[in-house]
Amino acid sequence: MVSSEQKSKAVLFLKLHKDSEILVLLNAWDPGSSKLVAANGLKAIGTTSMGISATLGYPDCQATPVTEMVDALAKIVNSVSVPVTADMEAGYGKDINEIVQNAEMFIATGIAGVNIEDSVALSPQLLDEAEFCKRIAAIRALSDSLGFHLVINARTDVFITQSGAPEHRLAEVIRRGNRYREAGADCIFIPDVSEEDMIATLVKEINAPVNILVNPTRGSGLPPTISRLQDLGVARVSFGSSIMKATLTMTKKVISEVIEKGTYSVLLENLSPIPESLKAYNMATGQYNK
Repeated sequence: MVSSEQKSKAVLFLKLHKDSEILVLLNAWDPGSSKLVAANGLKAIGTTSMGISATLGYPDCQATPVTEMVDALAKIVNSVSVPVTADMEAGYGKDINEIVQNAEMFIATGIAGVNIEDSVALSPQLLDEAEFCKRIAAIRALSDSLGFHLVINARTDVFITQSGAPEHRLAEVIRRGNRYREAGADCIFIPDVSEEDMIATLVKEINAPVNILVNPTRGSGLPPTISRLQDLGVARVSFGSSIMKATLTMTKKVISEVIEKGTYSVLLENLSPIPESLKAYNMATGQYNK
């Protein structure tokens, strides 16, 4: 059963893709990080499958049991009042029936949207586009049957998994993006593109809002600034697993310094100024009032 609150959040979330102001999603991985993002005024939250998986002790790429992923997602949704969109990876199933069943479990957590991608475990072999369109259409049909509009962000991994000339990959992304839109996707998510001219072409040629990723750990370079992405017509920018990995990197640096030098400079640097670190803690635990 989809509540009126969930329906309202989905309506709002879809509207945010069509506003003149770009939608910024700083991806979270647990209730604390989600509350911290929301307390800073972000209008919606995206989850990171890699971040949630790491928190649960699993590697990325659907290694986490779907029931554990759903349980973690429900805790995130229940911790904040803003819309949450969930990273569903490739659907956690081997066929459409399993993927639809999993999508129903995801929806039951109260989410407003999902990401679903056209590669499985970042395999070099992308899913057949017709098959992927069937998956999108099946999730859309499920959403319609439940009486609300789940916002589907269809991710194509052409730039991650495929080699070849940039112009050929660009054409493939455009072709797939438009097919996915026709199948029922609301937004097309294109990781690993950072060149301004390519982004401008994608926005122009794909008949749907476009989501660009900021994730320097992927090695594809940083896209233009958020204000420039907005100028280019990008509807949505997300950060994927990058913030979670930055947090783990800082933790690893503290550990290394303590073990190797017996000093604490990295720890002090990241806790300074102390009032700011306490403010972040209070935001993450719901104790902060602006």
